[in-house]
Amino acid sequence: MDYLPIFVDLKHRPVLVVGGGHVALRKIEALLKVGAQVNVVAAKLHRTLQQLAEQRQIVWIAQTFAAEQLQQVYLVIAATDDSTLNHQVFLTAEAQQRLVNVVDDQPRCSYIFPSIIDRSPVQIAISSGGTAPVLARLLREKLEALLPQNLGVMAQISGRWRDKVKVRFAQLTQRRRFWENLFTNQEFQRLSENQQQQQAEQLLQQQLQRDFPIRGEVALVGAGPGDAGLLTLKGLQTLQQADVVLYDALVSEPILELVRRDADKVFVGKRAGKHSVAQQDTNRLLLHYAQQGKRVVRLKGGDPFVFGRGGEELEVLKAAGIPFSVVPGITAALGATAYAGIPLTHRDYAQTAMFITGHCQPDGKALQWQTLAQGNQTLVVYMGTIKAAELSRQLQAHGRRADTPVAVISHGTLPQQKVRSGKLSELAQLAEDAEKPALIVIGEVVALQPHLAWFGEQPDDQSGERNAQFVSTHDTLWQTAVSLPPNRESWQNVA
Repeated sequence: MDYLPIFVDLKHRPVLVVGGGHVALRKIEALLKVGAQVNVVAAKLHRTLQQLAEQRQIVWIAQTFAAEQLQQVYLVIAATDDSTLNHQVFLTAEAQQRLVNVVDDQPRCSYIFPSIIDRSPVQIAISSGGTAPVLARLLREKLEALLPQNLGVMAQISGRWRDKVKVRFAQLTQRRRFWENLFTNQEFQRLSENQQQQQAEQLLQQQLQRDFPIRGEVALVGAGPGDAGLLTLKGLQTLQQADVVLYDALVSEPILELVRRDADKVFVGKRAGKHSVAQQDTNRLLLHYAQQGKRVVRLKGGDPFVFGRGGEELEVLKAAGIPFSVVPGITAALGATAYAGIPLTHRDYAQTAMFITGHCQPDGKALQWQTLAQGNQTLVVYMGTIKAAELSRQLQAHGRRADTPVAVISHGTLPQQKVRSGKLSELAQLAEDAEKPALIVIGEVVALQPHLAWFGEQPDDQSGERNAQFVSTHDTLWQTAVSLPPNRESWQNVA
């Protein structure tokens, strides 16, 4: 993040604008809307600025720029067509530690003007960090069409009642749930849209008499294999409601960025050979937070019910009487193979697909190697790199050909995804060389990978390693976020 997004109170505070043309006019009009005291330095003024000066809405303090004009101003804007003068203003402001914006000159900006959606008092600012203002404008236009006009009315009402709600509900969680229920109330939305504020406030007062008991709940959410664009819409909405998120080691950083900012994030990951949080401790944490009345999300890489131990956690919650729900996710076998160009089934090569784990309990049942070694099926092995040698040996011993195509996929669906391909007899070495975590795929369909990999990935040197070059779906996330239905997670931070 190159710039810290902040909203500045400029009422009755001096701002210096150097420039008197059309560009300066646009900036001054925005400053006047927020009540700033605008001082202008310019050789001559735009006709509209001249009228504003005559009406004493702005002050034309000088025709030439001087360093002393920066004393006791909050912000500085350089908006002239003289690049030398703009640079002088920038250097002078920097020397006096004044925030300065040189219009359309991003390297000479210590702050920037975002594209704004105004539903006062609700405001949404969109910025590209000065790199693509047209893109920011296009995003603003899309959001303008999606966001209801009654947001401002709803926020004004909540502002008038906020103190009373604090008195009625002492705990933050109770207040949050009160506002969530109010803002998603269809009658309240209708009254706000029709500008019937008095009736809307009467409805609020009625709602204030209700009890909003704090009841904890847990949602198991599948985060998918890594690419944040593969998180489901319901998964995103559930994350936005969470008070606490317990997350795995396989959950990517871009997905964690989607968690509500004021939610607590607790790492409960497990990794072979590294420090891990025991499953019993994770179960205790789920109960601990839920029994405090919190909304808890157990965020798991892939899908909660595919080698994610989600069923074990639900058994604990069920026994304790904790309400729970499950949001499925795209498991690694589906996501990583798709990004690598490996179809799990194919009419000519594989009529079945089987998922197994390389980590079995010590007293667990032995794998049915005869079944696993059948031809014309795809075998996907989770957490199998440590036992890759045994896997290769047993499959060959039970009938799988030594030249059966195999692939080891590292960092599935992420930009650094890599695919190492070869034969079953080479699996142990491929797994040893692979970056972890990795997924093993065995079967005839792997031979299609060089032909179906996205955008024609090429092998590296002689190692058989292939760099999966794919188009990330991160750029679709904003479409997902702005498509949320008008429910509680859309408005939960307004009050």
